[in-house]
Amino acid sequence: MGSHDHHGHHHHDHAGHGHDHGHAHGHDHGAGHAHVHAPANFGKAFAIGISLNIALVVAEAIYGYIGNSTALLADAGHNLSDVLGLIVAWAASIAARRAPSGRFTYGLRASTILAALANAVFLLVATGAIGWEAILRLREPEPVAGVTVMVVAGIGILINGFTAMLFARGRKDDINIEGAYLHMAADAAVSLGVVVSAALIIWTGWLWLDPVTSLVICATILWSTTSLLRGSIDMSMAAAPKGTDLAAIRSFLLARPGVSAIHDLHVWPISTTETALTCHLVMPAGTADAFLMETAQLLRASFRIGHTTLQVETHPDNGCALAPDDVV
Repeated sequence: MGSHDHHGHHHHDHAGHGHDHGHAHGHDHGAGHAHVHAPANFGKAFAIGISLNIALVVAEAIYGYIGNSTALLADAGHNLSDVLGLIVAWAASIAARRAPSGRFTYGLRASTILAALANAVFLLVATGAIGWEAILRLREPEPVAGVTVMVVAGIGILINGFTAMLFARGRKDDINIEGAYLHMAADAAVSLGVVVSAALIIWTGWLWLDPVTSLVICATILWSTTSLLRGSIDMSMAAAPKGTDLAAIRSFLLARPGVSAIHDLHVWPISTTETALTCHLVMPAGTADAFLMETAQLLRASFRIGHTTLQVETHPDNGCALAPDDVV
């Protein structure tokens, strides 16, 4: 069993990963799917977004202080957390493209999962700070330099909206890019809220509008962050990626010619864009390399699984088959 398994696995690896894995180097350049190119294409987006947002933070901090607007100062703090979030996401997308080495046999791809988690936490911390500030302001409203606040926050809408659009096309395929997109979109919403409240304060003189608007924005950000947080925690725990139909995968493998049973089926994310699968197939008649290659290609085409490892056993009582409930 040993040599056959190893032989089958090895050949399968070549074929299954072939154009998109080919020993790490091929994987980065050849995978042809949009989601694999995502990190490579967003370097410029990250650079532009970080530069514009640092400038915005400085402007908001200065004018928030001059104009006595805690809403603008809070927005500056929120934008600063976003600059940190963007830097973390950018670093992770660069690390994800590094070839495997030493103990990191998958390379540093999983750093994209950690970055998405860090991004969600950044957002929650920033939101908490803004909310606390807003509650304090509700108790003691203060006069605000409305026009100054409107102009600076208006610039914030443009910068954040533009940065969000840079990441918009990658958010469906990569939770890490989605984190960057949500950050920027949330920022644009915050800046819009600041503009609207400043305009209403100029018009009505109601100083309490400033903190109330902040609280509404906080609720919006919290709502959008929970799915990012949940998704990144699931990935950190090696849960099968969202949308993966494990029952369908199990049925597909059981239906393959010559397969009498399967066990130890595991599906988990290697990064925010790549999925791996391992499974033991019980095949009493044994099999040829072509079967393993074809199975891997079908798994990629039907279930977007890029890294498949199959172990073939001719006897159902080999190894872990003793634990029949250990199927997932």
